[in-house]
This record gives sequence, structure tokens and C-alpha cells, in this order.
Amino acid sequence: MSEDFNMSMRKFLKQVGVTSQQAIEEGMRNAGDTAGQEFSAKVVLTVDGLDIEHVVTGTIKGQN
Repeated sequence: MSEDFNMSMRKFLKQVGVTSQQAIEEGMRNAGDTAGQEFSAKVVLTVDGLDIEHVVTGTIKGQN
């Protein structure tokens, strides 16, 4: 793979990770006390022009 591809991929994945973490943290703050709770999370990745639908699921534990 080309260097341009690798750099654009890394930039995109970093943006996804950082902005997703910020959104989750804001949601937790807005929810208040979430201690002892677990939240199901799902990310769906699609790429226009490519036949890709990648789903990642997981659990996020609450905090107080």
C-alpha cells in the first residue's frame, strides 16, 4: 500500500477514535451517575464506493 493511503487511513482512524471517545465521555457526563451500569455500544463503518459494512460491538461500563 502507498504512503498516502497509510497516512490517510491513520488520520481517519485517529479522528474516529478521538471524536468517539469525546462523544461517549460527554454522554456519560450528561447521564449523571452511571456507576454499576453497562452500556451496549455499536459502531458501523461504511465506505462510499466500496462494498464495506463493518460492525464493531462492545460494552462500556458506567462511572460515578
